[in-house]
Amino acid sequence: MHHQNIKITVLLFVLLEVSLLFGQQKPNIVFILSDDAGYADFGFQGSTEFKTPELDKLAKKSVKFTQAYVSAAVCGPSRAGMLTGQYQQKFGFEENNVPGYMSSSGLLGDQMGLPTNQLTIADYLKKQGYTTALFGKWHMGNADLFHPTKRGFDEFYGFRGGSRSYLPYDKNNVLTKNEDRLEKGFGNYLEHKGYLTDKLANEAISFINKNKKTPFFIYLSFNAVHTPMEATKEDLKYFSHLTGKRKTLAAMTLAMDRAIGTVLDELKKQGLDKNTLVVFTNDNGGPSDANQSNNNPLSGTKANHLEGGIRVPFLMSWPGKLKKNTTYNYPISTLDLFPTFLNVANGNSSKLKQLDGVDLMPYVKGENKERPHKVLFWKKENRAAIRNMDWKLIRFPDRPAELYNIKKDISEVHNLAYQYPKKVKELYKQLFAWELTLERPLWQLRREFEGYAAKRMDAYKKTNTK
Repeated sequence: MHHQNIKITVLLFVLLEVSLLFGQQKPNIVFILSDDAGYADFGFQGSTEFKTPELDKLAKKSVKFTQAYVSAAVCGPSRAGMLTGQYQQKFGFEENNVPGYMSSSGLLGDQMGLPTNQLTIADYLKKQGYTTALFGKWHMGNADLFHPTKRGFDEFYGFRGGSRSYLPYDKNNVLTKNEDRLEKGFGNYLEHKGYLTDKLANEAISFINKNKKTPFFIYLSFNAVHTPMEATKEDLKYFSHLTGKRKTLAAMTLAMDRAIGTVLDELKKQGLDKNTLVVFTNDNGGPSDANQSNNNPLSGTKANHLEGGIRVPFLMSWPGKLKKNTTYNYPISTLDLFPTFLNVANGNSSKLKQLDGVDLMPYVKGENKERPHKVLFWKKENRAAIRNMDWKLIRFPDRPAELYNIKKDISEVHNLAYQYPKKVKELYKQLFAWELTLERPLWQLRREFEGYAAKRMDAYKKTNTK
């Protein structure tokens, strides 16, 4: 009897230990970001031209957000907002940081980067016991002081700049910018073999294998499908029905989709899939002129504040926690990623008063029936936009402001500014009041590029819903 009691006591103790272990187990977080993809260029977004079987499978396991927004229409500022959970204009990161294209009135070259007084989500997740890694594009500054390993990431494999070749640099593919060099860790430069999209996924898989016993955060920041337009012959063969850049883009998208699938398969192979939060989204709207991306039914492109520049595909999967194959239809922002990630890691985002994003979990779980955001803002120099509930005002430097009801007019073809002048005035003042809280831009593109942006917008601005 005595021995039986001891056995029962030991068994209960083991069960208690196991219960505590699993009860305290923090979820892994895998954040996958594509670059310059078109809103409609995925199967789960309705494309019949492109093949994205892996992301389509993920969509069936996910909550799909139908009104997901980035905080900027170009990649650098958009990523700064994601990483900090704040409107990036608050700390002067209003414009893309592209050496060689900037006005001499601000910071130049490698001086441009995410200010070092701004902590990233990786900084905060490290404090929660996470091992953190970035694979791919950084674009938060080329100088050593901005390096990912000094901004919260334990591991880095990628490049510091905003775009680069998918093929290794050599005598036949000449490197022209130092920030394009492929780097492992800090200062270890060595070009890859094969196609970069595949290599980034392989590095993520290796990281998962090494860190499967502790919670980890992966920021898988593909440069796909940003220019240059480079695809493998094998992938191009799948798209004989397409031609030109559109064909190449489809092949590049397929390669990225396949790479994502290998990472998700590895999570499942290691038994980690059920305890991993996976998010997939894009950094801004597709630049239809540069890569023939399709943003339908949205108007506009990358680099403007029409929906086609700022609304993005967005999937969130967490088995057992979020209902699979569902949609969430209120507007959200990629600023919400920071507080969402922090809170699922047992952090407390409510203590961080600087955040503009919100924790999405209470909303997608149905615990909070309100909108995550009643108001969202965008700004780049004189151009700006505000969305208040379903009303959206866009301010331009070269024409009167335009007003749209986004719920009724997703393609922004019916300008209501002259029908509702009081609403225009109200939103104009609300937008300006927000702008008064912002820092001056630390750097800006040369003024001539504003003219190019206006022409680009006009070229892809819809005039009807077809």
